[in-house]
Amino acid sequence: MKKAEPGQHDMDQIIIANRAQHSESIRVLFWEYLQWANTKVEENFGVSFDIAPMLEEDMESLDKFMPPGGRLLLGYVDEQPMGIACLKALTESIGEVKRMYVRPPARKRGLGRALLDELLEQAGQIGYKRIRLDSARFMEDAHRLYGASRFREIEAYEGSEIPKEFQKNWIFMERELPVKDELMPPHS
Repeated sequence: MKKAEPGQHDMDQIIIANRAQHSESIRVLFWEYLQWANTKVEENFGVSFDIAPMLEEDMESLDKFMPPGGRLLLGYVDEQPMGIACLKALTESIGEVKRMYVRPPARKRGLGRALLDELLEQAGQIGYKRIRLDSARFMEDAHRLYGASRFREIEAYEGSEIPKEFQKNWIFMERELPVKDELMPPHS
């Protein structure tokens, strides 16, 4: 999986999206994610949400996922947008992964890992020291990916969008990021 410049598309790649050029792909992927998650939440917990206003709220607040403090990545497979991953600021030193989703036909191809790896790289460039995320307990494939990427379970954290009454059904995770100096090669 390779990175591309914004606006450039190739076979399999990750791009940093911009609102003007990619809003339709973002909307479609957010909607698919919300439909999938809502179906799973209903199956597992007997609760259903009105996801149309959630989609509109996400689209209206896209700036939280844009530079300087955020990123919104799109993953392309065969020139089609097949995955999304977002990063937003929780605090000056802590970022949060949100809305990470890969369409079913593109799963098990490394796209989720590539999106997460690029999001972590971008978070380090922003200057975040730690990254947090939350995911429902039924998202076992996601938990394996996060564990393999050195995330560890933590208690529910301030700023999470998960209501208190649902937190028992969610996993909260965190990962330290290397300090920028650790990313630099040693001087000769």
